[in-house]
This record gives sequence, C-alpha cells and structure tokens, in this order.
Amino acid sequence: MKFLVMNGVNLNLTGKREKSVYGTQTLDDINEKIATYCAKKGDEVDFYQSNIEGELVNKIHEAFLNKSYDAILFNAGAFTHYSYALRDAIAAIDIPVAEVHISNVHAREEFRNKSVLSEVCVGVVCGFGIGSYFAAIEGLRCKLQ
Repeated sequence: MKFLVMNGVNLNLTGKREKSVYGTQTLDDINEKIATYCAKKGDEVDFYQSNIEGELVNKIHEAFLNKSYDAILFNAGAFTHYSYALRDAIAAIDIPVAEVHISNVHAREEFRNKSVLSEVCVGVVCGFGIGSYFAAIEGLRCKLQ
C-alpha cells in the first residue's frame, strides 16, 4: 500500500513546542519512524506538512487527481476544529482519510473537542503520541483489505 501522511498547522514545531503535550520527538523523527514502520510492512509512504490551509487542500486534490495513494493519514492540527475547506476537500475524494492526533484532543481545551473533519474521515485515532499514526496505518490497512 502507499500512504500519504499529511501534517498541518504548527506540526513543524513538534518536539520544540509544548513538549508536555506533543513530546520531544521532532516531526522529522516521527516521519522517520513511520517510514521505517511502513518499510517493514512492505508499504510506501510520502510525507507533507504545511501551515497553509490552501496548500493542504491542494495536496488532497493532487492525491485524488493523480490516484497516487491508497490512503491518507491527516493530522490537521488546529485546522481540525474549524476548516470547512479541508472538510470539503476530504469529502470530495474517494481516498480513505484517517484523522490523527498525537494528543488526546478530548482531554484538552473545550474547543478541541469538536472536529469538523471526523464525519468525512473513515476513522479517528488520538492520544497515543506517535503511536496514533501506527494505529491509523493498521486501521486503514484493515479498511482497505
């Protein structure tokens, strides 16, 4: 299988900001571990991060139009809670998308309890640190087989 792992706003600072919430591993560290995990399973994976909502929408469109991925893992960061543009982009494609969060968003500030993306994603994994990405990969694999 071929996965696209997308990370949104502020995730480029993972490991450098709010370490008590997001841990000390950088996004590059996390991506490296995901790549190793996927390689062991015989899967391919590409990574994309942007702090710009429109660029994330464009990447979703590109993945759909090019039919280049079997599934997408998406940690949209704060965009999760209010980006109807990202919601509509996910709803418009036929590639399964899993919503992923490093922290347990339901145990944090009240505004983080609502996701506008969840209803158009095939599943949601949160609260397991980088393990959330691995759980989402396995969930997507099951969904696709």
